Amino acid sequence: MYIPIQEVIEVLPIIEEIIPEVVEVGPNFGAMGAGIGAGIVAIGAGIGIGKIGAATAESIARQPEATDDIRTSSIILAAFIEGVALFGVVVTLLIAIA
Repeated sequence: MYIPIQEVIEVLPIIEEIIPEVVEVGPNFGAMGAGIGAGIVAIGAGIGIGKIGAATAESIARQPEATDDIRTSSIILAAFIEGVALFGVVVTLLIAIA
């Protein structure tokens, strides 16, 4: 997409007037965004662990003799998902504090 420089230069004074108003409201949006981010991380982790649980149940039903190996693998995968979710929550908390 081509944007002529002249149009950008014409819009700059309008943007300079709007920016101070946005900065005054900014911290409230940061805290709200951090809360939304933490919620999205929790939902993603829940979906991931739910899929692991479903796949584990199906795998054990198909091969009951491999129950121990399947269970161990699913616990390790769930721990990895929880680790990623923990990092996501920590990042959102750092955003909220900053």
